[in-house]
Amino acid sequence: MIAVPPLVRGALADALSLAFPTWCAGCDLADTALCPSCLAQLAPRPRPRRHSAGGLEIWSGLGFEGVAARVLRAFKEDGRTSLARALAPALAAALGAYDSPVAVVPVPASRASVRRRGYRPVELIARRSGVHPHRLLQVARATRDQRGLTREARSANVAGSMTLRAVVDLPVVLVDDVVTTGATLAEAARALRAGGMRVMGAATVAVTARTYGRRDDIGRRGR
Repeated sequence: MIAVPPLVRGALADALSLAFPTWCAGCDLADTALCPSCLAQLAPRPRPRRHSAGGLEIWSGLGFEGVAARVLRAFKEDGRTSLARALAPALAAALGAYDSPVAVVPVPASRASVRRRGYRPVELIARRSGVHPHRLLQVARATRDQRGLTREARSANVAGSMTLRAVVDLPVVLVDDVVTTGATLAEAARALRAGGMRVMGAATVAVTARTYGRRDDIGRRGR
């Protein structure tokens, strides 16, 4: 291996930073993908809630706000896949609520989103969390963008949108990146149960304030 002098390494690093500028996904600080301060704000704070549809228990590692929201958006919408490692501890902490052997099943991504992004965000974070995601579900029909829809409209939008494509001989825990009303996770649980699968609950990286704080929460605020 050829040794590269420090001055040359520095010049190469400067050239790369000009061609491919890097900034903190949490605060826009230059020359770092995620600064120590923002990384510290991604420390997991697991919190549970129970979805009113079917009593699905959902654990989330972070609140979807501030730095966590910015990092998740950069990961999903800007293609900054390296951020999966920083988000993985939050999902791992949420999954820690289920200590028995389980199969981790991601909410399925549509073909259009996979083509657009080139990767499956939920599965990538799950793998970085140290678990193997099982693709037991598939999208059965297209749905509208959930953003901006009411709770009732979200449930109607995703109703019947997923089907089972495979089974495993283990209880199942669903995983997703963010839970808002829980409608998507409830539909995924319905599809699994319709195929005879036992759904233990769900785990997500983050939960929105719209979800957390409702009367159907379980556990205390700030847990």
